[in-house]
Amino acid sequence: MMRIGVDYGGTKIEAAALDAEGRFLARVRAPNPRGYESSIESIARLVAQAEAEAGGRAPRVGIGIPGSVSPRTGLIRNANSTWLNGKTFGADLEARLGRPVRLANDANCLAVSEATDGAGAGEAVVFAAILGTGCGAGLAVDGRPVAGRNGVAGEWGHMPLPWASAQEHPGPACWCGRRGCLEQWVSGPAFERDHGEGLSAAAIVDRARAGDAAATAALDRYVDRLARALAVVVDIIDPDIIVLGGGMSNVSELYARLPAAISPHVFGDGIDTPVRPARHGDSSGVRGAAWLWPSEQP
Repeated sequence: MMRIGVDYGGTKIEAAALDAEGRFLARVRAPNPRGYESSIESIARLVAQAEAEAGGRAPRVGIGIPGSVSPRTGLIRNANSTWLNGKTFGADLEARLGRPVRLANDANCLAVSEATDGAGAGEAVVFAAILGTGCGAGLAVDGRPVAGRNGVAGEWGHMPLPWASAQEHPGPACWCGRRGCLEQWVSGPAFERDHGEGLSAAAIVDRARAGDAAATAALDRYVDRLARALAVVVDIIDPDIIVLGGGMSNVSELYARLPAAISPHVFGDGIDTPVRPARHGDSSGVRGAAWLWPSEQP
């Protein structure tokens, strides 16, 4: 049995063929053409290329997207790849690929991948956050994605920063039209902007490790803000594990510092919730997309 997953990213589109145990049979990428019709054609080419390299054809395709499908209209909404919004992306892909397609938010794909055989394997409730160019989150329960009644479960990146100080309020403007969204505080570009010297996130972290005062202060603020944001998650769903993906998940200091930083903000007497990096790194999105179809529906 072969599975095909597609990770529709802002800068690249990736398709992969996986065997029944989740091992890669093929993995191909192409730049995102940043247009609707051209994206459909690019996905079709990548799926065909992955299947040719793997030597088979999958009966169904799973696709992770940077947005969600409205359960009322079937149209894409809330995608920062804005050319997808308002379109029947799933139906159009099914027509082009000639087979059933299942769409899910890319962060839900991360959660499914890590719940299946990653950092959250064996855990019932897995909350996964993407801390990259943007900021999003997904939820998997018993290895399956949870979209919610309205299809917006896990839209954590566009909630306001909890317990914002006077200096943090109302917060930077967000592309979604509101101000102070978590995406403007805990994404990679937000961390860089907060530091304010035009350095990359990796360079700022390197400076903090070397004892630079400004970089250390920026990293301290980042940990505090992320901890506040994750404390709300613990209060609402109390997951068995929190998994981090995206570029900022490579900051090893987060895993040592976050549990203690989250705990004072939780409405309880302390937490023991583990916070871990995604085991499959940037492979989790495409792997989770492939896992969107249950094993009884290969």
